[in-house]
Amino acid sequence: MEYSPIRHNLHVVPSSHVKNKLFVFCIMLSLWVYMVYCCVGYCSTVPNLTYGSVKRHENDSEVDDQESSLGASRDLLNNENDLDSRGDEWGEIRGEAKALDDNAMSAFLNESESKKLPQAIIIGVKKGGTRALLEFLRLHPDIRAVGAEPHFFDRNYDKGLEWYRELMPKSSEGQLTMEKTPSYYVTKEVPARIYTMSKDTKLIVVVRDPVTRAISDYTQTRSKKPDIPSFESLTFKNMSAGLIDTTWSAVQIGMYAKHLERWLQYFPAGQLLFVSGERLISDPAGEMARVQDFLGLRRVVTEKHFHFNPAKGFPCLKRPEWNSKPHCLGKTKGRTHPNIDPEVVQRLRDFYKPFNSRFYQMTGHDFGWD
Repeated sequence: MEYSPIRHNLHVVPSSHVKNKLFVFCIMLSLWVYMVYCCVGYCSTVPNLTYGSVKRHENDSEVDDQESSLGASRDLLNNENDLDSRGDEWGEIRGEAKALDDNAMSAFLNESESKKLPQAIIIGVKKGGTRALLEFLRLHPDIRAVGAEPHFFDRNYDKGLEWYRELMPKSSEGQLTMEKTPSYYVTKEVPARIYTMSKDTKLIVVVRDPVTRAISDYTQTRSKKPDIPSFESLTFKNMSAGLIDTTWSAVQIGMYAKHLERWLQYFPAGQLLFVSGERLISDPAGEMARVQDFLGLRRVVTEKHFHFNPAKGFPCLKRPEWNSKPHCLGKTKGRTHPNIDPEVVQRLRDFYKPFNSRFYQMTGHDFGWD
């Protein structure tokens, strides 16, 4: 048969056309895979703003102990440490999104969301239960709260409000932005600074028996610095004279009424809510009802979200729509308080009694510490 160039070309052209299509398809597929990969990588940096973040904070969340014996009580608030309080944990927030849930994903997809300055702040107190309260609140779908402590109003104020705003998670129109930094309550400059940002800011203070709080504070410090002096020697300026050293921060923080006077110079009493650290243990749902009402939120976080763990002595969190095991706040919870001389404990109680009485009067609530 005679060779025909025309016939040959008729076979070559279709083959070349198919190859070109295949080549373009491969390029498009590669680009699509790359885009999906980038999107997934970006999503992994989005903080889990609800229950998924609870597990990450197992080592740094605060829950309070309710035992009456100070010498043998368990410290359930033992990880509000210096590293956490310096605000150096912002990189850790990236790891909170390993298990994005529906709320966090919808937040990512909602283009109407933006970063806002907080409308509510947990301002104190250290070793009172602020971490526990924050994690309880983060179960609420209408709350967006940053996990690490910004320390903006006491240590980073010179960086400006825009720096502060950038630390906040994105929130939609109906959601409340929050943060917590326990040292705000005792820092003199903070009330005026928060008032300058917004005079309508809602403020939450978690308080606890000041004697138990002081021992808890000392226990945490001793866990990092075992060679520090005894609790008894730090408590007194002069032990023989029984003069309490009010310059020691562990003692000073518990003088709640003195600090509250500064806040009331800028904010009306109705703009501050005082949460009982003891009741966060014994009745977390009841305290959460008060907090949600104060914030103007639906009572979404209720008794069905808590499971009391008798072995640990404090409530664990659960999602009622899941059948998974409840998550307890903190593997490291349960430090034993040192045995404190009963006479020193009594002297501290006597010292705090007038401050407590004044605090009860100012807040309109008897916390039953005396």
